[in-house]
Amino acid sequence: MNERWSTTRAREWHDHAPWLFGCNFTPSYAGNQLEFWSEETFDPVVIARELGWASGLGMNVVRVYLHDLLWKHDGERFIERVRTFLDIAESCGIRSMPVLFDGVWNPVPVWGPQQEPVPRVHNSMWVQSPGAEVMYDESRWPELVSYVEHVLAAFANDGRVVAWDLFNEPDQLDLNTIVAGSRDHKAEVSARLVDEVFRWAREVHVSQPLTVGMWEYDNQVPVPSALNDVILNESDIVSFHCYQSADALTGLISNLAIHDRPLVCTEWLARSEGSTVDLISIFRDERVGAINWGLVDGKTQTRFPWRTWWEQVEEDEPWFHELLHADGRPYDEEEVALLRSVAANEIE
Repeated sequence: MNERWSTTRAREWHDHAPWLFGCNFTPSYAGNQLEFWSEETFDPVVIARELGWASGLGMNVVRVYLHDLLWKHDGERFIERVRTFLDIAESCGIRSMPVLFDGVWNPVPVWGPQQEPVPRVHNSMWVQSPGAEVMYDESRWPELVSYVEHVLAAFANDGRVVAWDLFNEPDQLDLNTIVAGSRDHKAEVSARLVDEVFRWAREVHVSQPLTVGMWEYDNQVPVPSALNDVILNESDIVSFHCYQSADALTGLISNLAIHDRPLVCTEWLARSEGSTVDLISIFRDERVGAINWGLVDGKTQTRFPWRTWWEQVEEDEPWFHELLHADGRPYDEEEVALLRSVAANEIE
């Protein structure tokens, strides 16, 4: 059957899985998804070292971004690199949540060597998937079916994949490039595309849950939209982003719990926004999966805040995301000690 999981099946998945604690992982050598996975740059040595650090913090899951152009240009060679990554992660006691598509930052991805990051600009190299050229041309959406089907089929029964995140923030505002349509237009188009992606994914009959994360709220309630309707009607487990302080986080968790499905926060930790490491205790106590943004300071430059897209900051700006320096040293020893303590208590 290619239907959404029942609430019973979703709860059984939750009951048989450990509490998910981890990070959004991009190795420090990569400024975006293409540099992460491309044959010329894919670096298992760096990946193994940095996932080892994640394991040392007690993490048991990483969320990793893929890209449709990798399948288009590299096909099965790309699949083999994903398999290599899963092997490395498994050796560190870590499972993975792959993200297939992404609606954030540069909407014009270019295959081949990637440009260097703009100094001190948050995620200046990151690219959307699919790019605007395909996103806004519905006649080209069938080009994406092969990517979805082949990637999911390759790992449909692989226990190292904990869940599939089909599309990250599909209707996010574009800041850096003029593309077709307004934010309203993107929201309308993305709702239809996400609905299609769920349909394509269901046809593969994967053993893992499917989800798309909510990210925009009004008083801790998902904003009314066609996209959020699709997400809430189709996701097997409810995933969400929350870069706010403790009160907002607990209110959001309470409001999402009414859907009677497991909850996983797939993005959090933005220190200057009030989303600080101590929130890990709330996630643990509420049995909500916690996957913070970032691990090692690297070419994504996400230790710098979002506002770097429109204003300059100094090199010594307090860190926004990330937990570790490039050599593995903690940004903050007390933060790391807390994470290790919470993870250790969970294991015990």
